[in-house]
Amino acid sequence: MGVLLDEKDLNKLIVIGDRILIKPKTPQSKTKSGLYLPPGVNENEKVQLGYVVKVGPGYPIPSINDQDEPWKNRTDEPKYVPLQPREGDQAVYLQSSAIEIEFNREKYMVVPHSAILLLLRDEGLFE
Repeated sequence: MGVLLDEKDLNKLIVIGDRILIKPKTPQSKTKSGLYLPPGVNENEKVQLGYVVKVGPGYPIPSINDQDEPWKNRTDEPKYVPLQPREGDQAVYLQSSAIEIEFNREKYMVVPHSAILLLLRDEGLFE
């Protein structure tokens, strides 16, 4: 088991950098031929499927200091290259790179952007 967090509000979670918070899709408990699978069989698969819940800001890029242009406002806010996944996407990811956490008695995975192999985005899914 991974990390256990005791908090009720998912909005208080902040995903850092190039990480994505994924809710794993509940696996099938039966095969196509009708055989029931024991618990934990699908968890050992190398590739998993889940729903993107939260996305980090992306890859940080260094700030550019304009020494020759003193009239420009300088900010110390970091800038980021955004990530491809969006909330609500289905993601196929490598299980070996994921870190499991339990939040509000539900299992989530924290996955680096490089471990996501494929995204399925349905624009009309949540409308």
